[in-house]
Amino acid sequence: MESTICPWCQTEIVWDEELGAEEQCPYCHNELKGYRTLNIQLGDEEEFEDEADGDEEGADYWEEGDTHLDAIRRVESFVAGGGDLLAYESGVEKVLDGQDEVPECPHCREYMLHAGQQEISGSSFEPVVPKGMQSPLLSGTLKLNVYVCSACFSVSRFLAEEERNTFIRTVSEKA
Repeated sequence: MESTICPWCQTEIVWDEELGAEEQCPYCHNELKGYRTLNIQLGDEEEFEDEADGDEEGADYWEEGDTHLDAIRRVESFVAGGGDLLAYESGVEKVLDGQDEVPECPHCREYMLHAGQQEISGSSFEPVVPKGMQSPLLSGTLKLNVYVCSACFSVSRFLAEEERNTFIRTVSEKA
């Protein structure tokens, strides 16, 4: 029996001698004989823009209306306005390195930056008493951690650490 390793999924493929080698990996269904490399030449931004203007197919890709692509355009407009993308990315990395928690953005899966805390008082939060329980799961003043996505700039809020512990104790006692 002959064995091969798929260049795409790194899985060992053992072929039957009677059937012989196939053209597709049975696990990831990628071509085995057509393993290709894509070469991209980097040049001046002006050359890239000139090429992109003449390329109808590339223009369609950027006009699909995807939220993540809109965010990329915002970051690119920052760079076009004289901003330094490398400085932005290194600043994001520095902030992420200092965070205890690094949640992923629910929209684009990039890491989110901890921007601060928000306090919710009893007047803007009305707790609910779940069925089978005698008191609400959350009550009083709550603190939420506020996170901002560095790529698509969406905002997410999560219970602060002390609020999470209180929530866990409350649910455990009521169960």
